[in-house]
Amino acid sequence: MNLFKRNKSQNPTENQSSLAELVLKNIHDGVIITDKAGVIQSMNPAAAAMTDSGNATGLDYGLVVRLESKEGRELSEAENPLIQAMKLGQPLDAFQGCLIVGQTAKRIPISVSVIPVDGLQQNRIITFRDITKELEEEGEQTEFISTASHEMRTPVATIDGYLSLCLNPQTATIDERARGYLTAAQNASKHLGKLFQDLLDVTKLDDGKIKPHFEPVEMVELIKSITDDYAIRAKEAKLTFNYGSDEPVTLGSSRRMEQVVYGFVDTSFMQEILDNLLDNAFKYTPSGGSIYVNVRGDGDRVLINVTDTGIGISADDLGHIFQKFYRADNSDTRTIGGTGLGLYLVKQRVEAMGGRVWAESAFGEGSTFYVSLPRITSDEYEKRMIAVRNQQMQEQLMRTGQVQPSALTSTGSQVLTSAPTPAPAPAPAPIQPSVSAPAPAPAPIQPSVSAPVQAPAPAPIQSQSQSAPPVTQPPTASPPSEPVSPTQPPKEINININGESK
Repeated sequence: MNLFKRNKSQNPTENQSSLAELVLKNIHDGVIITDKAGVIQSMNPAAAAMTDSGNATGLDYGLVVRLESKEGRELSEAENPLIQAMKLGQPLDAFQGCLIVGQTAKRIPISVSVIPVDGLQQNRIITFRDITKELEEEGEQTEFISTASHEMRTPVATIDGYLSLCLNPQTATIDERARGYLTAAQNASKHLGKLFQDLLDVTKLDDGKIKPHFEPVEMVELIKSITDDYAIRAKEAKLTFNYGSDEPVTLGSSRRMEQVVYGFVDTSFMQEILDNLLDNAFKYTPSGGSIYVNVRGDGDRVLINVTDTGIGISADDLGHIFQKFYRADNSDTRTIGGTGLGLYLVKQRVEAMGGRVWAESAFGEGSTFYVSLPRITSDEYEKRMIAVRNQQMQEQLMRTGQVQPSALTSTGSQVLTSAPTPAPAPAPAPIQPSVSAPAPAPAPIQPSVSAPVQAPAPAPIQSQSQSAPPVTQPPTASPPSEPVSPTQPPKEINININGESK
């Protein structure tokens, strides 16, 4: 008997399939395989346990994998990256959100990815894993980084200040050689200060200490106002800087920035996003190259792209460029400074506004960074602008002390009809003779009015004065030159929003 005889009864393909099935059954990450339409073809036990769905084969994946943002905000279809990746057949890399578990509606923080599979079936593979423990550890690291960065900024600022004094001809005299050394030291201190500031910004947004302040804007004008200064920088760097793009579709949109597109965004976040994307484009594009910025409406989304003709990004690096502290390591990038936080900050701020960011590039062929944000209609833009103006009016009136918060209507358009000063009014009332008499006094007068006129008519009046307590008539008892009717209302004072009386 040959002990080394190969067992021909076992098919190698079947063996590989069995091993793959064994791996899927025993890994801790959830794996769901769907067809092109999103119908579940298979799922491993970890996916069934995490979603509390049992055997969901034949169901739509959206019934099993329901997501919220990390902050617990409901994601619309347009801003849900999982839905967009599944619909378009695009890859999704490690999107962090909250999984809504089955009927219990328990929330589990997960990292979810999508891998489209080429072929006739065009399957999609959804993988997700529980990141609860990772977030706890990351929170501890974030707290340490935040504290350390805050404490280190002060000495770095002091160093930079003294270096500036040394380089100032009015405060110090140094030779050119020393000036070169000090200039290099100052550049290094500025770079270190930028690193600490980026670390603080990252930790504040991670901790939820920075919240986006949304406002309605016209996106084309906003992007132009932010990026106009880069035209001067491009001229100095001998680069072409344009709005719109003449490059192929793979490098950006060919439409010019002539469309009117409305969005609901944080303008300071948009400033940081574009600053980081354009800084990268300038750093990695050699002289003679081109940079394009474009904005356009894409259905219910606002699509922004920053395209350059620079050195590009390799396929190995492309999947990691939005990770914290990641920098591509090759001969072309080692001499270019950076903190490795710029694109991570971009991703943070885009996702905080309900958007998505990704890049398309090939090494040596330039890069295009896309930012997709929710779009609003012109009618919604007008409504939100009215609300913003009313809010501003209310804040202005409250700052000047002209109105309390409850004095304005929901639209903020109510006009004040009285001043905060005391009302004029009751002063003329004591002048009337009827006020000086006791309350029952008018009763005897009424019969004398309705009865026939008789000689002794004044007698009841005389008896009234006798029954009343002795009161000395004040000198002001005589009516003024212009009698004031006791029923006349106080004079109304109108005040406009500037505080001027009318």
